[in-house]
Amino acid sequence: MGIYLNPKNVDFQRALNSEIYVDKTELIAYTNRIMMTEQQYISVSRPRRFGKSMAANMLTAYYSQGADSQEMFAGLKIAQDVDFKKHLNQYPVIRLNMQNFLSKAKNMDDMIARIEKHLLFELTSEFSDVVFFDDTDLQQSLQDVFAKHAAPFVFIFDEWDCIFRIHKTDLDAQTKYLDFLRALLKDQSYVGLAYMTGILPIKKYGQHSALNMFYEYSMMDASPIEEFTGFTEEEVKGLCERYQISYEDMKKWYDGYRVSGISVYNPKSVVESIMRRCLGNYWTKTETYEALKPYIQMDMDGLREKVKCLIAGEKVSANPQKYQNDMTTFGSADDVLTLLVHLGYLTLEAKTLHDDAEEKADVGLRYAPDARDGLVECIIPNSEVRQEFINCIEDGGWEPVMDAICSSEDLLNLTIAGDESAVATRIAKVHQDNSSILQYNHEVSLSCAISLAYYSAKKSYTVIREMPAVGNAPSRSFGGRTEPPLESLRDGTAPGKGFADLVFVPDRNCPNPAMVVELKWDKSVETALDQIRKQHYAACLERYHGEILLVGVNYDKESKEHTCKIERMRK
Repeated sequence: MGIYLNPKNVDFQRALNSEIYVDKTELIAYTNRIMMTEQQYISVSRPRRFGKSMAANMLTAYYSQGADSQEMFAGLKIAQDVDFKKHLNQYPVIRLNMQNFLSKAKNMDDMIARIEKHLLFELTSEFSDVVFFDDTDLQQSLQDVFAKHAAPFVFIFDEWDCIFRIHKTDLDAQTKYLDFLRALLKDQSYVGLAYMTGILPIKKYGQHSALNMFYEYSMMDASPIEEFTGFTEEEVKGLCERYQISYEDMKKWYDGYRVSGISVYNPKSVVESIMRRCLGNYWTKTETYEALKPYIQMDMDGLREKVKCLIAGEKVSANPQKYQNDMTTFGSADDVLTLLVHLGYLTLEAKTLHDDAEEKADVGLRYAPDARDGLVECIIPNSEVRQEFINCIEDGGWEPVMDAICSSEDLLNLTIAGDESAVATRIAKVHQDNSSILQYNHEVSLSCAISLAYYSAKKSYTVIREMPAVGNAPSRSFGGRTEPPLESLRDGTAPGKGFADLVFVPDRNCPNPAMVVELKWDKSVETALDQIRKQHYAACLERYHGEILLVGVNYDKESKEHTCKIERMRK
């Protein structure tokens, strides 16, 4: 046993010793299944502090011949798997944290030389019974060990992509690094499993699509191991019950990441909030907002307008197919948005009702996120990350957005007070200040303006964009309440169709009324309110009891006049 070859299980033991540990050992069942197959190469990319190193330590503890881990895993989920003992501590494991080597190296040649020197030293010490053909050649020495002992190596590389994040523009160093990994891993009979973790997917360019044997699992698509991307809803519910924490509050603050059809939570934020018994921006504090700021400040391909929509709570489309999997090659807004998904600042929007119905009707293969038309829909995942965007735009250049946000509390109060004229005037200003001339008469522009105008409502409301009316509504969770499918959907008594543009559902301790906002252009506010009544939008708040404000907003394209009408009802 050594430092990098056949390490002990002490690092995973630290995770088990922690007060909060969520059992993710069933990932091992998957890696066991693909051991020594064509699928044995795994590249897992997730944002920082999403449990990548913990998973790497877990796999090391399970496979390493330098550890005796049967007792450690005995009470965990993997112990119930039929192949648990078959693979337990049966393989020579090489475990490297590339960040540690990079920090000590003068350049890439020095880094690679250090890795090879360490591994050769430990190989020749550990396997003294092997006659090495050339003990200065790492690949040859690994082949010699495999020929003698017939046990394939398990390679576990953490922070494998650090060179692409730290030395973003050093293409020569990146090429040497990829060549090294390709020579070490590709088409080598001594490889039984290669598991790499990082933040970015594998860099591909020219002849140096060097690691194309890897199967990639990312924030774009992690199937079939998506449940190991972060904490699942059930796991967070269990923790909240155990520690008597409000799950509704936890959900509103940290939920929102969508990976291959399931919702996941950032483990760092969940654990910190439980241990401190306080909701806060824990994940975003692990790196300064300067990490996000350069990307959203880029002025290309309408990116700033898209960021504005994102901050407002809208979803925007992006094409991830041309992204080069690095942090410097940006040809369009799509590339920047795709990077932000991988970094954890954006997530893929949940599937639409149409997609859900289609999936239930067709039990065949699912589509990858970008398989149909090359587009995905992105959104800021939760309150914690949204605040980071606000931090990035406070320094200047986004004055109209910040003005709308700063005045949004007043607008909310004016709406609750029923001051229709003042509400219309405030909305008109936000619309004018935050819409380009070319997009002013556009539905999305008005919708974005409304969302910005009511930004402060997010603190005490759950704001639902395009909430389905009765006849369209699936189960959802609003403002601390889980809404089951409506009875009216089962008995067909309310055949309404359509979407309320914005629905504001007050949180548990919020005394304010609920609000349903309908947007119209070149119609009338009476038309907007009439549609709310006819579509039975209020019935979507089935579990809510109290006052509801029906807010109709109309915009006249010719005169650019905004009008508003507010009605009250009780439920």
